[in-house]
Amino acid sequence: MTEHSNHPIEPRGEPQPVRPKGRGRPSPRLLIGAGAAVLALVAGTVVGVAVLPLGEEEPGAGASESVAPPPTPSQTPVETPSASASPTTEEPLPAPPTVFYEQAGPPAGSPLEAVEPMSISVTAEPTGTVLSPGLVGLSLEATDLADPRLSGDNPEMVSSLQGLGTPMLRFGGNAVDRRFFWTSSGEPTPGDLEGDDAHPVRAASPADLERVKTLLDAADATISLTVDLAHFDPARAADMAMHASNIFGDRLVGITVGNEPNGYPSNGLRPDDWGVEEYIGELKEYADAMFAVAPDVPIVGPGTYSESWWEPFAQSDLQQEKILSFHHYPLSQCDGADDPLGEPILENLMAPAIHDRAQDYRLRAMTPANNAGLFTWIPETGISACPGSNETTKTHASALWSVDYALSAAQLGIPRLSFHSSLLTCEGGPPMSSICSGGPYLQPDATFRERANYYGLSLVAELPQGGFMKSSQEGGGLAYSYAVKHDDGSMSVILVNENNPETAAQTEVTMTLPDGVRTGTMTQMTGPAYGAEDATLIDGAAAPPIPAADRPSLPGFVPGSTEVTLPVTAGTATVFTFTF
Repeated sequence: MTEHSNHPIEPRGEPQPVRPKGRGRPSPRLLIGAGAAVLALVAGTVVGVAVLPLGEEEPGAGASESVAPPPTPSQTPVETPSASASPTTEEPLPAPPTVFYEQAGPPAGSPLEAVEPMSISVTAEPTGTVLSPGLVGLSLEATDLADPRLSGDNPEMVSSLQGLGTPMLRFGGNAVDRRFFWTSSGEPTPGDLEGDDAHPVRAASPADLERVKTLLDAADATISLTVDLAHFDPARAADMAMHASNIFGDRLVGITVGNEPNGYPSNGLRPDDWGVEEYIGELKEYADAMFAVAPDVPIVGPGTYSESWWEPFAQSDLQQEKILSFHHYPLSQCDGADDPLGEPILENLMAPAIHDRAQDYRLRAMTPANNAGLFTWIPETGISACPGSNETTKTHASALWSVDYALSAAQLGIPRLSFHSSLLTCEGGPPMSSICSGGPYLQPDATFRERANYYGLSLVAELPQGGFMKSSQEGGGLAYSYAVKHDDGSMSVILVNENNPETAAQTEVTMTLPDGVRTGTMTQMTGPAYGAEDATLIDGAAAPPIPAADRPSLPGFVPGSTEVTLPVTAGTATVFTFTF
């Protein structure tokens, strides 16, 4: 919605230890060996694996089923797995595991509150929606295209992107219509563009796109661009589209015309009487000019937070492919005066209302897209667009929210989400950004650091593609579950346990699966408190999840079971993966 404002932030205390980043790199993780246990001590808490007697199980809990309404179908072109369960064979079951995952327990001395046991029942019937590759990505300002750190030669940035799977980098934001200038001829930057020390005016050229291409190749990422609409110039936009298409090739997945044009009259970029009809007319001129030089590049739009603009875009007559997009910041009532439930405070972030309201808003946006046979993307999102720090920024609660927001969107049928971020410094930079750079304020260096919400996105990004399966849940307090059958026949059940990690006891969770399970492993994101900063870990480390092949078994897992029961710590997001 709006660019995150700079807001000086408090000192962070002792710095985190330096650790390797990204997929495929060594990290201080649990190394699992057959018949052995390796324990990792993190902040005085054991987060490792433990050897238990063969076949020992945790106490079970009964499960009952309530049928959830079916989600909106998706047009995502990934094949949905067959409704039939994986066939059982005469192949002997593997021996019971001897190495089990040991969760971080509740904080010592917590005034624990009991949580109702939770039952999750997964069927063999697909929902019709899929978990797509490249689901989560980052949104940056258009002026960041000119940042020399966005290069395949910068291992820090490459590693941060690799921790998000195959992400889409979206370039847009408020900068594109206010202080961004595209030129392929080296002409001077116009004098009517205005910036400041934190947000300078920048020009970008084909050489910048060539540099960014090296980053995309190194990280296996895609890119979506935004062209300036406020300074009406279809020819310049077409020139940028032509160079981008030639340079990025298939990695260029779309171009948007203008950033949040519904807000132009209120911010002075267009007259008061300028609206959606005028936008559609100008959009058509831009689209025609770009189609002439880059016909295979989709137009992504309207990129607004105003619902009245979605249907006209979906029905607009453009020559190229269209993708409907909208921006979404659920907690952006900055003072809470008009809508207390929309104020960015922890009480709202960790409440059922934010989940339910987000579902309703996204479904309303998808309706005109589905009716027109279009994909729906959210290329700019985050918890809040309010400037500066608030109770939700940099917190473990933001990581929990990120996991649930991404998975619930994918289950609805939304295949791409980009979380608005910044390349400014951690010190004094936008606190909602998933990444931030080292160096003093406004003197960034080439190093990058990940915040709590990044780890929530990384947990989701590690999931292989597949189809969502119909499932139901009951009990468990504030918790959400999702089931995905992957292309190789395995299945993941993801549990976002948003109960308060400082006060809530572990939840006894029973998962009922559609067939006997051969193996069951887990990976888990943890944090000591909703408001904890720089304390979100995955498998005991500030790094992406343990590779799937190295994950230990669920506590007490017995091969051949169709029902698995175990306690799950509050304030966690856990991926349980099963083979059949």
